[in-house]
Amino acid sequence: MSNVITLHRPERSTLATRQTRLIRAFADHRRLADDVFWLKENAELLGILCATGAELGPDALAPFDTFYGQIEDRLRFFPQYYRFLISICLDLEDLGLSGGDKGAALCDWAADQGLAEAELSDLQRAEARRLLARRGAARVPDAALDARLHRFINRPGTFSMPNKKAAYELTHIVFYLSGYGKRDPEISAQALLSLEFAGLLAYLDQNIDLLAEVCAALRFAGHVPSPIWDDAVLAAHRGCVMVADAGSGLNDPYHEYLVTGWASQVAGAPAFAAEVPEGPVRFARPSIPVGALRTMSERMFELGQTRSGDWHHMRGHVAPYLGPDGHEVLANAEQSSDKFDAFFEGFARAGSV
Repeated sequence: MSNVITLHRPERSTLATRQTRLIRAFADHRRLADDVFWLKENAELLGILCATGAELGPDALAPFDTFYGQIEDRLRFFPQYYRFLISICLDLEDLGLSGGDKGAALCDWAADQGLAEAELSDLQRAEARRLLARRGAARVPDAALDARLHRFINRPGTFSMPNKKAAYELTHIVFYLSGYGKRDPEISAQALLSLEFAGLLAYLDQNIDLLAEVCAALRFAGHVPSPIWDDAVLAAHRGCVMVADAGSGLNDPYHEYLVTGWASQVAGAPAFAAEVPEGPVRFARPSIPVGALRTMSERMFELGQTRSGDWHHMRGHVAPYLGPDGHEVLANAEQSSDKFDAFFEGFARAGSV
């Protein structure tokens, strides 16, 4: 006679349930609604849900009812946050918030007040233009703005050197020019090379958050990213988990989970399958390999005037200083792009001032 033990796997939640729990975690449990970072995080979450065409359950957006009900007063009192507020409003409405029809009036008011004229950054002006255009309130075409955006992204050399701010601005310009993949951004071969260089930097640094944005931007521009980059993004997304945590660590990789899931969906891969506990959650991921970027950069600086932009010559001066993870990352980066030599020529910053 033998004893048979039957193990029952926990029943997986539906996508709608996971989305509803995720929304509640962001809306109710991470920060207070009067915190500007609450605006940022919820705008990012709703933006990803909207961009991926999420079909939410009937009560999924209920945590935003009070906020949406007060949104006119918030916009009037906090016009400096108009991009966050209007983004949240439009995404709530486009995701199906019951009775949501305030977006057009808010966009008209923001346009009448000239809020975008207070922006110093072309990137922020481009974001404002895209937001207002979603409800037909971007009234004056700005060819000069487009010219400046293209001028910025058409300088590949900018993106062969470590500069996260510039790299994120590059990807977001492509997002805005393409309407998040709804139209051809009409970018040049030089801008595509900029994206390639930014992707190499992100991969060498193992900055998967930025790498995911580069992969999405390349696809919006009609180009397929390196399978090595895609695999890294997919692996990072699948490795991310959410754990119940009343402390809800605010420096967790929530944005990486959102953007790698979005990039995965853009690539046609399944995404957002991680279980979401009820209540407060903290995002966690496995440790990622130590990148090669910092060591490469430090070593090149140490070489001083003896460094050159010839990667085949310089490889032997750099590679011995990398650990096992760094060696693997570097080898994969070299294989991921036939533009690696051209990238390194800018990265080396050889010559004299």
